Amino acid sequence: MLLASHTGHALEAGLDEAGRGCLAGPVFAAAVILPPDFDPRFLNDSKQLSAKRRDALRPIICAEAIAWAVGQASVEEITSINIAQASYLAMHRAVAALAVTPGHLLVDGNRFKPMAGFPHTCIIGGDGLYRSIAAASILAKTFRDEHMAALAEEFPEYGWQQNAAYPTASHRAAIRAHGPSPHHRMGFRLL
Repeated sequence: MLLASHTGHALEAGLDEAGRGCLAGPVFAAAVILPPDFDPRFLNDSKQLSAKRRDALRPIICAEAIAWAVGQASVEEITSINIAQASYLAMHRAVAALAVTPGHLLVDGNRFKPMAGFPHTCIIGGDGLYRSIAAASILAKTFRDEHMAALAEEFPEYGWQQNAAYPTASHRAAIRAHGPSPHHRMGFRLL
């Protein structure tokens, strides 16, 4: 069972990212502030859920959250500042886009670039421990998957609608056969 809060602060925002290990496309992040009684069935780390469950939970999270927002950092930004810094940038953009100012940030992982005025706590495996981080992981993942599926319409040869640009054998085979697209992260080891 996931925990409602780490600090007890009513406006604690969970943060998580999606797409950090991908070979193409932006990195996405979400920030979610949940009411204390929010506990829908099947809420969990997005990696533990089927696409169908993630897609079912997304509108529930969006409708019932106190506030939520999604941010992203582009392939160009990833190339310019590196994937770790781009992940923090996407998280910062998500926090800045929240309609309600959080009192504390609960970040999935072991590192975060502090934001002025926002105390934070990093939690390794937090997406499997706290509801707000699990909700953020679902939003980041579903919005990113949706974005990659849209890009797949223009670049169908890479199979992004199935692999979301993760380094699968079929994705690497497509890069080998067709070369990289403009959306590939050229600073990454593509093959």
